[in-house]
Amino acid sequence: MIQILETFEEAVQDIPDGATLMVGGFGLVGIPENLILALVNKGVKRLTVISNNCGVDDWGLGLLLRNKQIKKVIASYVGENKEFERQILAGEIEMELLPQGTLAEKIRAGGAGIPAFYTPAGVGTLIAEGKETRIFNGKAYLLEEALTADFSLIRAAKADGVGNLVYNKTARNFNPMMAAAGRVTIAETEQIVQTGAIDPEHIHTPGIFVQKLIVGEQQKRIEKLTIHSESLN
Repeated sequence: MIQILETFEEAVQDIPDGATLMVGGFGLVGIPENLILALVNKGVKRLTVISNNCGVDDWGLGLLLRNKQIKKVIASYVGENKEFERQILAGEIEMELLPQGTLAEKIRAGGAGIPAFYTPAGVGTLIAEGKETRIFNGKAYLLEEALTADFSLIRAAKADGVGNLVYNKTARNFNPMMAAAGRVTIAETEQIVQTGAIDPEHIHTPGIFVQKLIVGEQQKRIEKLTIHSESLN
């Protein structure tokens, strides 16, 4: 039975120090910003975070970084966050950098119950160190193990009362696969509609993958604002 919660503090209360989290989003698009803020306020420490990147210096996962609440990051991108870069270079945080497609497939495989897979991405690079390599049809492939998490924090545009989710355009990004790969999935949504109001053909994440649901207003900050010079006149 899904829990529909009233406060974000209640939503993250079961997340302990040392937990492994998957956090949806791409840059600042589709991030569960209120759940992240609740973790900042909770003060939970030594987190392992699996996400495409680590937000920006003053928003998203960057807030957890600033407070030294993250022990390790598994991601595909470091840019746009000076504090993240500083902590990596200073040896203050563990970092596992993966090709973006490999990261996505490791998460998808985890949600599908597939323990590992072979990929050509990273062969012959530092990423291949310590990993099994096999030849298929004359081409080398790396063995990559799947990823799962204790908790997945995701964001949706719309949910119904049993946890079926719909995402808005590119805000979908990593959210559906992370919803499937978390042992407990907490979904932050902009609205909850009546059960049955969402066309089954339009559901992106079935409610069976969601354990907790909460409505929250989003700031939807823009990571990089680009405008045409004529619009300034």
